[in-house]
Amino acid sequence: MSATLRSERVDRREALSLLGWAAALGLAASGTFLFGTQAPAQTIGMERRQERRGARHERRQERRTGRTERRQERRTGRTERREERRN
Repeated sequence: MSATLRSERVDRREALSLLGWAAALGLAASGTFLFGTQAPAQTIGMERRQERRGARHERRQERRTGRTERRQERRTGRTERREERRN
């Protein structure tokens, strides 16, 4: 019943091997999380978010185009008034 316990030191090769295996398993595990299936509840929320994001994008574009059109109108009006004053 006498069991001899001995402590072994881990050399560099074994340590690097263990680190390599840990890295490989970590990459494999992260790949399953990245490419796993999505739950239906997440998909509904994501669809709703995409709709809101699209509407927000459209409103922003309308504001930008309106701003550029007004700016252009001011510029053309300014040049027309200058031409009238010069003539």
